[in-house]
Amino acid sequence: MSPFFIMSVLLGLTFGQAASLCAPSEYTIHVEKRECAYCLAINTTICAGFCMTRDSNGKKLLLKSALSQNVCTYKEMLYRTALIPGCPHHTIPYYSYPVAVSCKCGKCNTDYSDCVRERVRTNYCTKPQKLCNV
Repeated sequence: MSPFFIMSVLLGLTFGQAASLCAPSEYTIHVEKRECAYCLAINTTICAGFCMTRDSNGKKLLLKSALSQNVCTYKEMLYRTALIPGCPHHTIPYYSYPVAVSCKCGKCNTDYSDCVRERVRTNYCTKPQKLCNV
């Protein structure tokens, strides 16, 4: 093998790892139920970051499978459950949420991720706030 080929492979591997910046990131979820007296601010981790992807300008020339774009998604996750304070007895006061343990660049799985760009939503409380740390 030529030294040029080996250097190209090494640079490609190095650049590929450095260019994909997908990792667990701190995030705060605000949860409230109409029946409950408080809003709960939950500190958790989500997958966020940049993944290398292909330009699909030549989509008429490529197979459909080659057009999928990589996103930063969960590799490993677990679920935790929080108790929303101030709920009456007839209301279920629990909220389960995902916690990212590790992340990867890959195809978006609609079983546990929203793969569509969402409209801008507010993430705040309208009721008095309680804090829940993970």
